[in-house]
Amino acid sequence: MKKLSILGSTGSIGQSTLDVVACNRAHFEVVALAEGHDVELLARQVREVQPQLVSVRDADAARRLKELLGSACPELVHGIEGACAVAAHPDATLVVSAIVGAIGIRPTLAAVEAGKTVALANKETLVAAGQLVMARAQAKGVTLIPIDSEHSALFQSLIGHRREDIVRLILTASGGPFRTREASTLSRVTVEEALNHPRWSMGAKITIDSATLMNKGLEVIEARWLFDMPPDAIDVVVHPESIVHSLVEYRDGCVMAEMGVPDMRAPIAYALAYPARVASGVARLDLAKMGQLTFEAPDRAKFPALTLAYDALHAGHTMPAVLNAANEIAVAAFLEKRIGYLAIVEVVRRVMATHDPRPYHTLDDILEVDREARERTRATLNLL
Repeated sequence: MKKLSILGSTGSIGQSTLDVVACNRAHFEVVALAEGHDVELLARQVREVQPQLVSVRDADAARRLKELLGSACPELVHGIEGACAVAAHPDATLVVSAIVGAIGIRPTLAAVEAGKTVALANKETLVAAGQLVMARAQAKGVTLIPIDSEHSALFQSLIGHRREDIVRLILTASGGPFRTREASTLSRVTVEEALNHPRWSMGAKITIDSATLMNKGLEVIEARWLFDMPPDAIDVVVHPESIVHSLVEYRDGCVMAEMGVPDMRAPIAYALAYPARVASGVARLDLAKMGQLTFEAPDRAKFPALTLAYDALHAGHTMPAVLNAANEIAVAAFLEKRIGYLAIVEVVRRVMATHDPRPYHTLDDILEVDREARERTRATLNLL
Protein backbone atom coordinates (compact mmCIF):
# COMPACT_ATOMS: atom_id res chain seq x y z
CA MET A 1 0.00 0.00 0.00
CA LYS A 2 1.26 3.47 -0.91
CA LYS A 3 1.03 6.17 1.72
CA LEU A 4 0.28 9.63 0.38
CA SER A 5 0.87 13.23 1.39
CA ILE A 6 -1.26 15.63 -0.64
CA LEU A 7 -0.24 19.26 -1.07
CA GLY A 8 -3.22 21.35 -2.17
CA SER A 9 -5.90 18.87 -1.14
CA THR A 10 -8.84 21.27 -1.55
CA GLY A 11 -7.92 22.38 -5.08
CA SER A 12 -9.24 20.69 -8.20
CA ILE A 13 -6.29 18.28 -8.47
CA GLY A 14 -6.38 17.55 -4.74
CA GLN A 15 -10.09 16.76 -4.83
CA SER A 16 -9.67 14.53 -7.88
CA THR A 17 -6.78 12.76 -6.15
CA LEU A 18 -9.01 11.95 -3.20
CA ASP A 19 -11.67 10.69 -5.64
CA VAL A 20 -9.12 8.24 -7.04
CA VAL A 21 -8.09 7.22 -3.53
CA ALA A 22 -11.74 6.56 -2.65
CA CYS A 23 -11.96 4.15 -5.60
CA ASN A 24 -8.81 2.32 -4.50
CA ARG A 25 -8.72 2.14 -0.71
CA ALA A 26 -6.84 -1.15 -0.81
CA HIS A 27 -3.98 0.57 -2.65
CA PHE A 28 -3.63 3.99 -0.98
CA GLU A 29 -3.65 5.54 2.48
CA VAL A 30 -3.53 9.31 3.03
CA VAL A 31 -1.19 10.24 5.90
CA ALA A 32 -1.00 14.03 5.49
CA LEU A 33 -2.87 16.91 3.85
CA ALA A 34 -2.05 20.55 3.18
CA GLU A 35 -4.48 23.22 1.92
CA GLY A 36 -4.50 26.96 1.62
CA HIS A 37 -8.05 28.22 1.11
CA ASP A 38 -11.08 26.12 2.06
CA VAL A 39 -11.09 25.07 5.72
CA GLU A 40 -14.64 23.71 5.59
CA LEU A 41 -13.84 21.39 2.69
CA LEU A 42 -10.61 20.38 4.40
CA ALA A 43 -12.58 19.40 7.51
CA ARG A 44 -14.73 17.08 5.40
CA GLN A 45 -11.61 15.58 3.82
CA VAL A 46 -10.03 15.00 7.23
CA ARG A 47 -13.14 13.18 8.46
CA GLU A 48 -13.06 11.04 5.33
CA VAL A 49 -9.39 9.99 5.16
CA GLN A 50 -8.25 10.58 8.77
CA PRO A 51 -4.69 11.79 8.09
CA GLN A 52 -2.05 11.95 10.81
CA LEU A 53 -0.95 15.51 9.95
CA VAL A 54 -2.70 18.52 8.42
CA SER A 55 -1.31 21.90 7.39
CA VAL A 56 -3.39 25.05 6.87
CA ARG A 57 -2.47 28.52 5.68
CA ASP A 58 -2.20 30.28 9.06
CA ALA A 59 -2.99 30.16 12.79
CA ASP A 60 -6.54 31.50 12.25
CA ALA A 61 -7.30 28.66 9.84
CA ALA A 62 -5.87 26.19 12.34
CA ARG A 63 -8.20 27.49 15.05
CA ARG A 64 -11.16 27.26 12.68
CA LEU A 65 -10.30 23.67 11.74
CA LYS A 66 -10.04 22.70 15.42
CA GLU A 67 -13.50 24.17 16.00
CA LEU A 68 -14.93 22.16 13.10
CA LEU A 69 -13.28 18.85 14.00
CA GLY A 70 -13.18 18.93 17.78
CA SER A 71 -11.64 15.80 19.27
CA ALA A 72 -11.25 14.31 15.76
CA CYS A 73 -8.67 16.97 14.83
CA PRO A 74 -5.27 15.49 13.90
CA GLU A 75 -1.90 17.13 14.51
CA LEU A 76 -2.00 20.63 13.00
CA VAL A 77 0.73 22.81 11.50
CA HIS A 78 0.45 25.92 9.34
CA GLY A 79 2.16 28.17 6.82
CA ILE A 80 4.88 27.26 4.38
CA GLU A 81 6.77 25.35 7.04
CA GLY A 82 3.66 23.33 7.72
CA ALA A 83 3.30 22.46 4.04
CA CYS A 84 6.96 21.39 4.02
CA ALA A 85 6.29 19.14 7.03
CA VAL A 86 3.44 17.49 5.12
CA ALA A 87 5.73 17.05 2.10
CA ALA A 88 8.43 15.39 4.21
CA HIS A 89 6.11 13.30 6.43
CA PRO A 90 8.15 10.25 7.48
CA ASP A 91 5.41 7.76 6.62
CA ALA A 92 4.66 9.13 3.16
CA THR A 93 6.01 7.17 0.22
CA LEU A 94 4.53 9.47 -2.45
CA VAL A 95 3.81 13.21 -2.34
CA VAL A 96 1.17 14.75 -4.59
CA SER A 97 2.33 18.31 -5.33
CA ALA A 98 -0.83 20.16 -6.32
CA ILE A 99 -0.47 23.61 -4.77
CA VAL A 100 -1.01 26.19 -7.52
CA GLY A 101 1.68 28.79 -8.12
CA ALA A 102 5.25 29.49 -7.09
CA ILE A 103 4.27 29.04 -3.45
CA GLY A 104 4.39 25.29 -4.15
CA ILE A 105 8.10 25.28 -5.00
CA ARG A 106 9.49 25.07 -1.46
CA PRO A 107 7.20 22.19 -0.30
CA THR A 108 7.90 20.27 -3.50
CA LEU A 109 11.62 20.65 -3.01
CA ALA A 110 11.17 19.57 0.63
CA ALA A 111 9.62 16.32 -0.65
CA VAL A 112 12.56 15.83 -3.00
CA GLU A 113 15.09 16.45 -0.23
CA ALA A 114 13.24 13.92 1.94
CA GLY A 115 13.65 11.32 -0.82
CA LYS A 116 9.94 11.03 -1.63
CA THR A 117 8.55 10.07 -5.01
CA VAL A 118 6.70 13.14 -6.26
CA ALA A 119 3.52 13.13 -8.34
CA LEU A 120 3.89 16.61 -9.80
CA ALA A 121 0.98 18.86 -10.72
CA ASN A 122 2.65 22.11 -9.64
CA LYS A 123 4.23 23.10 -12.95
CA GLU A 124 5.66 26.30 -11.45
CA THR A 125 8.23 24.22 -9.57
CA LEU A 126 9.98 23.31 -12.82
CA VAL A 127 9.16 26.53 -14.67
CA ALA A 128 10.89 28.68 -12.07
CA ALA A 129 13.49 26.29 -10.65
CA GLY A 130 13.74 23.37 -13.07
CA GLN A 131 17.53 23.17 -13.17
CA LEU A 132 17.80 23.13 -9.38
CA VAL A 133 14.91 20.74 -8.74
CA MET A 134 15.98 18.19 -11.35
CA ALA A 135 19.56 18.26 -10.06
CA ARG A 136 18.37 17.64 -6.50
CA ALA A 137 16.02 14.88 -7.67
CA GLN A 138 18.88 13.15 -9.45
CA ALA A 139 21.14 13.50 -6.41
CA LYS A 140 18.45 12.04 -4.13
CA GLY A 141 17.39 9.30 -6.54
CA VAL A 142 13.87 10.76 -6.61
CA THR A 143 11.39 10.07 -9.40
CA LEU A 144 9.11 12.88 -10.57
CA ILE A 145 5.93 11.50 -12.12
CA PRO A 146 3.92 14.19 -13.94
CA ILE A 147 0.22 14.66 -13.29
CA ASP A 148 -0.50 17.27 -15.98
CA SER A 149 -2.36 15.35 -18.68
CA GLU A 150 0.10 16.46 -21.35
CA HIS A 151 3.22 15.49 -19.45
CA SER A 152 1.66 12.26 -18.25
CA ALA A 153 0.99 11.45 -21.91
CA LEU A 154 4.63 12.15 -22.80
CA PHE A 155 5.85 10.12 -19.82
CA GLN A 156 3.75 7.14 -20.89
CA SER A 157 4.72 7.45 -24.58
CA LEU A 158 8.44 7.49 -23.72
CA ILE A 159 8.46 4.27 -21.71
CA GLY A 160 10.46 1.53 -23.39
CA HIS A 161 12.14 3.83 -25.91
CA ARG A 162 15.68 5.20 -26.11
CA ARG A 163 16.22 8.90 -25.57
CA GLU A 164 18.52 9.13 -28.58
CA ASP A 165 15.65 8.02 -30.82
CA ILE A 166 13.39 10.95 -29.84
CA VAL A 167 12.94 13.69 -32.44
CA ARG A 168 10.13 15.80 -30.96
CA LEU A 169 7.79 16.15 -28.02
CA ILE A 170 4.40 17.46 -29.14
CA LEU A 171 2.15 19.02 -26.51
CA THR A 172 -1.52 19.31 -27.39
CA ALA A 173 -3.61 22.34 -26.44
CA SER A 174 -7.38 22.63 -26.44
CA GLY A 175 -7.07 26.20 -27.69
CA GLY A 176 -9.18 27.49 -24.80
CA PRO A 177 -12.46 29.41 -25.07
CA PHE A 178 -11.19 31.96 -27.62
CA ARG A 179 -9.66 29.71 -30.27
CA THR A 180 -12.23 30.71 -32.90
CA ARG A 181 -12.97 34.20 -31.62
CA GLU A 182 -11.92 37.17 -33.75
CA ALA A 183 -8.76 38.80 -32.43
CA SER A 184 -10.38 42.23 -32.75
CA THR A 185 -12.92 41.30 -30.06
CA LEU A 186 -10.48 40.04 -27.42
CA SER A 187 -10.15 43.45 -25.79
CA ARG A 188 -13.76 42.99 -24.65
CA VAL A 189 -13.28 39.56 -23.03
CA THR A 190 -14.83 39.31 -19.58
CA VAL A 191 -13.59 37.29 -16.62
CA GLU A 192 -16.66 35.10 -16.86
CA GLU A 193 -16.00 34.32 -20.53
CA ALA A 194 -12.35 33.50 -19.85
CA LEU A 195 -13.33 31.11 -17.05
CA ASN A 196 -15.68 29.18 -19.35
CA HIS A 197 -13.27 26.50 -20.60
CA PRO A 198 -14.79 24.26 -23.30
CA ARG A 199 -13.18 20.97 -22.17
CA TRP A 200 -11.51 20.96 -18.77
CA SER A 201 -12.70 21.74 -15.24
CA MET A 202 -9.81 23.51 -13.48
CA GLY A 203 -9.09 26.20 -10.92
CA ALA A 204 -9.47 29.86 -11.88
CA LYS A 205 -5.78 30.68 -12.38
CA ILE A 206 -5.08 27.68 -14.62
CA THR A 207 -8.28 28.31 -16.59
CA ILE A 208 -7.21 31.88 -17.37
CA ASP A 209 -3.76 30.60 -18.36
CA SER A 210 -5.47 28.20 -20.72
CA ALA A 211 -7.44 31.07 -22.26
CA THR A 212 -4.25 33.04 -22.99
CA LEU A 213 -2.27 29.87 -23.89
CA MET A 214 0.24 30.81 -21.18
CA ASN A 215 -0.56 27.46 -19.61
CA LYS A 216 0.81 25.73 -22.69
CA GLY A 217 3.91 27.91 -22.62
CA LEU A 218 4.53 26.96 -18.99
CA GLU A 219 4.08 23.32 -19.97
CA VAL A 220 6.72 23.68 -22.68
CA ILE A 221 9.19 24.91 -20.05
CA GLU A 222 8.17 22.12 -17.68
CA ALA A 223 8.66 19.52 -20.44
CA ARG A 224 12.14 20.85 -21.14
CA TRP A 225 13.21 19.93 -17.59
CA LEU A 226 11.15 16.81 -17.02
CA PHE A 227 12.38 15.14 -20.19
CA ASP A 228 15.74 16.89 -20.68
CA MET A 229 14.88 18.09 -24.17
CA PRO A 230 16.03 21.31 -25.91
CA PRO A 231 13.36 23.97 -26.54
CA ASP A 232 13.47 23.51 -30.31
CA ALA A 233 12.48 19.86 -29.89
CA ILE A 234 9.24 20.74 -28.07
CA ASP A 235 6.25 21.75 -30.19
CA VAL A 236 2.62 22.66 -29.54
CA VAL A 237 -0.39 21.70 -31.63
CA VAL A 238 -3.97 22.77 -31.00
CA HIS A 239 -6.37 19.84 -30.62
CA PRO A 240 -9.82 21.13 -29.64
CA GLU A 241 -11.32 17.74 -28.71
CA SER A 242 -8.65 17.15 -26.02
CA ILE A 243 -8.61 13.40 -26.67
CA VAL A 244 -4.95 13.07 -27.70
CA HIS A 245 -3.12 14.42 -24.68
CA SER A 246 0.37 14.64 -26.22
CA LEU A 247 2.67 12.82 -28.63
CA VAL A 248 6.28 11.74 -29.06
CA GLU A 249 7.88 11.56 -32.51
CA TYR A 250 10.77 9.14 -33.06
CA ARG A 251 13.53 9.13 -35.66
CA ASP A 252 11.84 6.43 -37.76
CA GLY A 253 8.79 8.66 -38.28
CA CYS A 254 6.60 6.79 -35.81
CA VAL A 255 4.56 8.93 -33.42
CA MET A 256 3.36 7.57 -30.08
CA ALA A 257 0.24 9.19 -28.60
CA GLU A 258 -1.71 8.73 -25.37
CA MET A 259 -5.47 9.17 -25.65
CA GLY A 260 -8.44 9.33 -23.34
CA VAL A 261 -11.43 11.43 -22.34
CA PRO A 262 -10.50 14.81 -20.80
CA ASP A 263 -10.64 13.92 -17.11
CA MET A 264 -7.76 14.62 -14.73
CA ARG A 265 -8.50 11.51 -12.68
CA ALA A 266 -6.82 9.38 -15.37
CA PRO A 267 -3.32 10.94 -15.18
CA ILE A 268 -3.69 11.22 -11.40
CA ALA A 269 -4.45 7.50 -11.10
CA TYR A 270 -1.48 6.71 -13.33
CA ALA A 271 0.87 8.83 -11.22
CA LEU A 272 -0.38 7.38 -7.94
CA ALA A 273 -0.17 3.74 -8.99
CA TYR A 274 2.91 3.86 -11.26
CA PRO A 275 4.22 1.47 -12.50
CA ALA A 276 0.92 -0.35 -11.95
CA ARG A 277 -2.49 0.88 -13.05
CA VAL A 278 -5.68 1.16 -11.00
CA ALA A 279 -9.29 2.17 -11.62
CA SER A 280 -9.66 5.92 -12.10
CA GLY A 281 -13.42 6.28 -12.40
CA VAL A 282 -12.99 7.84 -15.85
CA ALA A 283 -15.43 7.08 -18.67
CA ARG A 284 -14.20 4.85 -21.51
CA LEU A 285 -13.15 6.45 -24.77
CA ASP A 286 -15.53 5.69 -27.65
CA LEU A 287 -13.67 6.60 -30.83
CA ALA A 288 -16.59 5.75 -33.12
CA LYS A 289 -18.81 8.13 -31.17
CA MET A 290 -16.06 10.76 -31.21
CA GLY A 291 -16.10 10.68 -35.01
CA GLN A 292 -13.09 12.77 -35.93
CA LEU A 293 -10.14 14.46 -34.28
CA THR A 294 -8.75 17.77 -35.51
CA PHE A 295 -5.39 19.48 -35.19
CA GLU A 296 -4.11 22.93 -36.11
CA ALA A 297 -1.13 25.17 -35.48
CA PRO A 298 -1.49 27.65 -32.61
CA ASP A 299 -2.19 31.24 -33.65
CA ARG A 300 0.78 32.98 -32.03
CA ALA A 301 -0.33 36.41 -33.20
CA LYS A 302 -3.60 36.03 -31.30
CA PHE A 303 -1.97 34.19 -28.38
CA PRO A 304 1.46 35.82 -27.86
CA ALA A 305 1.89 34.23 -24.41
CA LEU A 306 3.16 31.08 -26.08
CA THR A 307 5.95 33.02 -27.80
CA LEU A 308 6.84 34.75 -24.53
CA ALA A 309 7.27 31.36 -22.86
CA TYR A 310 9.61 30.16 -25.61
CA ASP A 311 11.51 33.44 -25.33
CA ALA A 312 11.90 32.90 -21.58
CA LEU A 313 13.08 29.34 -22.13
CA HIS A 314 15.66 30.41 -24.71
CA ALA A 315 16.87 33.23 -22.43
CA GLY A 316 17.23 30.70 -19.65
CA HIS A 317 18.56 31.17 -16.12
CA THR A 318 16.07 33.26 -14.11
CA MET A 319 13.88 34.46 -16.99
CA PRO A 320 11.27 31.65 -16.71
CA ALA A 321 10.86 32.49 -13.01
CA VAL A 322 10.16 36.11 -13.98
CA LEU A 323 7.67 35.02 -16.64
CA ASN A 324 5.84 32.89 -14.08
CA ALA A 325 5.81 35.50 -11.30
CA ALA A 326 4.63 38.30 -13.60
CA ASN A 327 1.91 36.08 -15.02
CA GLU A 328 0.62 35.10 -11.57
CA ILE A 329 0.25 38.74 -10.54
CA ALA A 330 -1.27 39.79 -13.88
CA VAL A 331 -3.81 36.95 -13.87
CA ALA A 332 -4.81 37.81 -10.30
CA ALA A 333 -5.36 41.43 -11.40
CA PHE A 334 -7.55 40.25 -14.30
CA LEU A 335 -9.60 37.98 -12.03
CA GLU A 336 -10.11 40.98 -9.73
CA LYS A 337 -11.24 42.96 -12.82
CA ARG A 338 -8.48 45.54 -12.39
CA ILE A 339 -7.07 44.97 -15.90
CA GLY A 340 -8.40 43.67 -19.19
CA TYR A 341 -7.73 40.29 -20.76
CA LEU A 342 -5.16 41.56 -23.29
CA ALA A 343 -3.26 43.38 -20.56
CA ILE A 344 -2.27 40.07 -18.93
CA VAL A 345 0.30 39.18 -21.56
CA GLU A 346 1.31 42.79 -22.15
CA VAL A 347 2.22 43.19 -18.47
CA VAL A 348 4.27 39.99 -18.57
CA ARG A 349 6.05 41.19 -21.71
CA ARG A 350 6.96 44.51 -20.10
CA VAL A 351 8.30 42.90 -16.94
CA MET A 352 10.38 40.40 -18.90
CA ALA A 353 11.85 43.25 -20.95
CA THR A 354 13.26 44.84 -17.79
CA HIS A 355 14.93 41.65 -16.51
CA ASP A 356 18.51 40.63 -17.18
CA PRO A 357 18.55 36.84 -16.71
CA ARG A 358 21.19 35.53 -14.35
CA PRO A 359 22.29 32.09 -13.17
CA TYR A 360 20.81 30.71 -9.96
CA HIS A 361 22.23 28.12 -7.59
CA THR A 362 19.87 27.89 -4.62
CA LEU A 363 16.17 28.05 -3.90
CA ASP A 364 16.73 31.38 -2.15
CA ASP A 365 18.15 32.75 -5.42
CA ILE A 366 14.92 31.82 -7.21
CA LEU A 367 12.68 33.12 -4.44
CA GLU A 368 14.48 36.46 -4.50
CA VAL A 369 14.00 36.76 -8.27
CA ASP A 370 10.35 35.79 -7.80
CA ARG A 371 9.93 38.52 -5.17
CA GLU A 372 11.61 41.15 -7.37
CA ALA A 373 9.48 40.20 -10.37
CA ARG A 374 6.26 40.45 -8.38
CA GLU A 375 7.19 43.90 -7.12
CA ARG A 376 8.05 45.01 -10.66
CA THR A 377 4.77 43.59 -11.96
CA ARG A 378 2.73 45.45 -9.33
CA ALA A 379 4.55 48.65 -10.28
CA THR A 380 3.81 47.98 -13.96
CA LEU A 381 0.12 47.44 -13.20
CA ASN A 382 0.01 50.85 -11.52
CA LEU A 383 1.24 52.44 -14.77
CA LEU A 384 -1.54 51.00 -16.94
